[in-house]
Amino acid sequence: MSGSIWTFLFARILYNVVMTQYFILLAALLIFCAVAVEKMTSKIKMPMLLGFIALGLFIGNGSMSMIRYEDYSLTETICSCALIIVMFYGGFGTSWKEARPVAVSAGLLASLGVLATALLTSAFCIAVLGFPPLTGLLIGALICSTDAASVFSILRSRHLALKYHTDSLLEVESGSNDPMSYMLVLIVLTMMKGGMTFENIVTMLVAQIALGLLAGWLVYYAAKVFLEKVELEIAGFLTIFVFACALASYAGAALIGGNGYLAVYMTGILMGNAKLREKKELVHFFDGLSALMQIVIFFILGLLAKPDLLLAMLPMAFAIFLALSLFARPGAVFAILGLKKAPWQQSALVSFAGLRGAASIVFAIMAMADQAEFGLDVFHLVFGIVLFSITIQGTLLPFAARKLDMVNGEGNVLKTFNDYSEDGDLCFCQVVLDQRTPLHGHTIESLALPSGLSVALVLRNRKPLVPHGGLILHALDTLIVTGTKFESAGKLLDQERIEAQDERIGRALMDLQGDVHRIVCIKREEGYVVPDGTTILQEGDMLIFLKS
Repeated sequence: MSGSIWTFLFARILYNVVMTQYFILLAALLIFCAVAVEKMTSKIKMPMLLGFIALGLFIGNGSMSMIRYEDYSLTETICSCALIIVMFYGGFGTSWKEARPVAVSAGLLASLGVLATALLTSAFCIAVLGFPPLTGLLIGALICSTDAASVFSILRSRHLALKYHTDSLLEVESGSNDPMSYMLVLIVLTMMKGGMTFENIVTMLVAQIALGLLAGWLVYYAAKVFLEKVELEIAGFLTIFVFACALASYAGAALIGGNGYLAVYMTGILMGNAKLREKKELVHFFDGLSALMQIVIFFILGLLAKPDLLLAMLPMAFAIFLALSLFARPGAVFAILGLKKAPWQQSALVSFAGLRGAASIVFAIMAMADQAEFGLDVFHLVFGIVLFSITIQGTLLPFAARKLDMVNGEGNVLKTFNDYSEDGDLCFCQVVLDQRTPLHGHTIESLALPSGLSVALVLRNRKPLVPHGGLILHALDTLIVTGTKFESAGKLLDQERIEAQDERIGRALMDLQGDVHRIVCIKREEGYVVPDGTTILQEGDMLIFLKS
């Protein structure tokens, strides 16, 4: 008997190990598929989020479906955690310098604009489609916010800069309006269960906003003080620390009754515009992590959706999408931007660019998991509305921008992100003057360096000297030269090392076959050689050459 138990336990452990490896392999394959989908959708000019949804639908419901998935509660947990990263990056990647001129307009759109859109959409659902009042209000609350990732994946991939700071306006509005939608959904769900008075609604709104902003600011301030006192020496720990700040702001706000998503966005925009070391690398990290979270969200949403139920909801979803796009969103946008006397072309484009995305569907799942009585399939209805929005508005957004003459040909949409550098990053190079240098005895100003290149520091006998025009250079001085980093070097240049036994060793470049004229520089030991036809190649040389 004991032998049977041991055999069973061994088989069970072996099964768990095999299944764990299977799921790890499956996760890797899904990420590879997601990368392929991104490449394919960019080639056919289709929003990539549609590709991720289609991938989830196929794997979960196709003829070769591998996964059967119907857990709304688990989906809500996974997607809510993923949204924390997406919303944090929405703030962290935003350049406040570019956003400041439109901050008031963006704030009004993200608050009053979201409320007006929700009410107008609800009115259509109740008056035209015959929804019960609370169900109509819920649908309006679920789809009243816009999706920053959808909008800026299009603008960034097409390099579309917009006039009147409209790109910054869209970024701040769409990055900050999800918390308002979340609060409205919570209020309506609470009203469906009864016991919600007008005083309760006002109290809840004030508490959610005030405590959310407070929690976001406190996490930022604590992080700022910590980083001023402590220097993180191990590379990568700053990234881990900032990631922990995002999680802490959400959890802290939720614990004290505030809006966690608002706190996350607040922390993100404050930290993203603070003076942090390696900020560009941080922005790139969270950009990639946010993209992965979006893949997870849209894939799992596609996995959860059922094509037959989705098809049944498409006619109603299309009617609501039209009302939202032609009536509710434009009404709110024109009313708010009209107060700022914005050009009608800007108001029209902002209205059209109100793409719906992941947050709307995640909030719909939250409503489904809440088990309130709706009287209809809220998840597949909102899913259909988002599909129409991404497909129609997402595909036609560049066309609409051009037709409305809103494209700024001299602008750069990348300026709205914190990883943009106006003049490029500074690059520091070390130059050691040898004993035979012709620069010995010359002053720095006599070097006649070209514009954009300068001597930042001189090290003499390991002592730093502040350079000035009259400073005389000596042999064995070390010059720290600064210039602008060439970001596209990796696209244009490549390198190759001459290893032992290479048949080219000892031969002049003029005697070699091939495109030797593409060799622009040779790194040899501690120095560099500008080659000509007589240059003899040596073992260990690093050839730097133009790509063909």
